[in-house]
Amino acid sequence: MADKRDYYEVLGVNKDASDDEIKKAYRKMAKQYHPDLNPGDKNAEAKFKEANEAYEVLSDSDKRAKYDRFGHAGVDPSYGAGQGGFGGGFGGMDFDLGDIFSSFFGGGFGGGQRANPNAPQRGSDIQVSITVSFEEAAKGCKRTLDVQRIEVCDECSGTGAAKGTTTKTCPDCNGRGQVTTQQRTPFGIIQSSKPCPKCGGRGTVIPNPCGKCKGNGRIRRPVKIDVNVPAGIDDGQVFSMRGQGNRGVNGGPAGDLRVGVNVRPHPFFEREGNNVWCDVTISFAQAALGDELLVPTLDGKVKYTVPAGTQSGSVFKLKDRGIQNVNGRGRGDQLVRIFVEVPKKLTQHQKDLIKELYDDIGEKNPFSAGGAPGDGDEKKGFFGKKKK
Repeated sequence: MADKRDYYEVLGVNKDASDDEIKKAYRKMAKQYHPDLNPGDKNAEAKFKEANEAYEVLSDSDKRAKYDRFGHAGVDPSYGAGQGGFGGGFGGMDFDLGDIFSSFFGGGFGGGQRANPNAPQRGSDIQVSITVSFEEAAKGCKRTLDVQRIEVCDECSGTGAAKGTTTKTCPDCNGRGQVTTQQRTPFGIIQSSKPCPKCGGRGTVIPNPCGKCKGNGRIRRPVKIDVNVPAGIDDGQVFSMRGQGNRGVNGGPAGDLRVGVNVRPHPFFEREGNNVWCDVTISFAQAALGDELLVPTLDGKVKYTVPAGTQSGSVFKLKDRGIQNVNGRGRGDQLVRIFVEVPKKLTQHQKDLIKELYDDIGEKNPFSAGGAPGDGDEKKGFFGKKKK
C-alpha cells in the first residue's frame, strides 16, 4: 500500500473537489489513457487502471470519507473496510430489528400478545456496493464478492449448546418464558407478566454454551458470493439476490443480499435512458465531400457513411446499438453527434484555395460583413433555419 499514490493526486484535483469536478477529471484521464487509444502502451494501461481505482473511491461519498480519514487503509479490503455496506454506508445494518424490539417491548405493548422468541425469524438483509465499468453495466458481468455474513454455527448446529450437551428448562419461569410480577399501587395490586430475564423468554437456558458461538447459535464469518450483474443496469440502481443475506433464527429463512451499483463514466459514451450518445469529430473535407467512418459502439467499431454536406451538430442514429432494457427485451439506439473541425493553421496557398472555392460556390451569408441582408435568400439564413 505504501507505493500507492494519493487518489486526489492521481486525478489531479484538490481534496475539496466537488463530485462533478472529480467526474470531469476522471473522464479526461480515462480518455487520455484508454487502452483503445493507446494499444500496447503498458504505461497508459497502468495509468488507466490507477485512475479507475481512484475514481471508484472518490466517487463514493462513504468510501471517500474513510479515505480522507484513514488514507488507503480505510478503503483497502484487507483491513476489513468497505465490506457490508451499500457505498460503505450500511456496514452496521446487518442486525435483526426483530430481536431488538422483542427485547425492549416483548413483541407488544400494554401486556398484549407478545412475539414468540422460539418462532422462526427471517434473517436480515446485507447491503453491499460494487463499481463497474460503463461496458459492464451495459452488457452485464459476473463478480465474486467478499461478504461478512451471519451463519448458523457449524459447531453446535445452531443450538448454542456445547457438543454433547443440551439446553435445560429455565428454573425461573419453569419453561413458560414469562414471569409474573405484582406491584402495589393506590388502586390496588397490579399483576403483569413479562419475558423471563434469565432465558429471554425462550423457556430454556444453556448450562454449557458452545465455545465457538458463545451460546448464540450463529457466527459472523467471511463468505464469497458469485453475483451476476444484470445487463442494462444503471448507476445507483440496486438488485437483490434472494436468500444470500444473513441466516435466519430458529429455522427461519435467510435474508437477501442487496447490491448497489456504481457505474464509472466512459470517456466516449454517455447514457440517456437506454440510448447511448457519442460525439465524433470529422474534418471540413469529410463533411463537405462525405466519407465512410469507423464509429465506436458497445459492440465494437462499425462503418457508417456520412453524406456529403453534413453540418456540424448533425445527429444520426445507429438502431439497436444502445443499452439493453434491464427489465425486459429490446435495446436502445446509439446517437452519434457530428462535430466539424475547422482548420486553424492554414498556409496562404490553402487560404487562396478556400477563397476560390467560396467564390466559385457563389453563396453569401446575409449576415456576413461582406454582404447585407437581402443579398441572398434569407430563408436559407439564420432566421429561416430557426423558424423551420
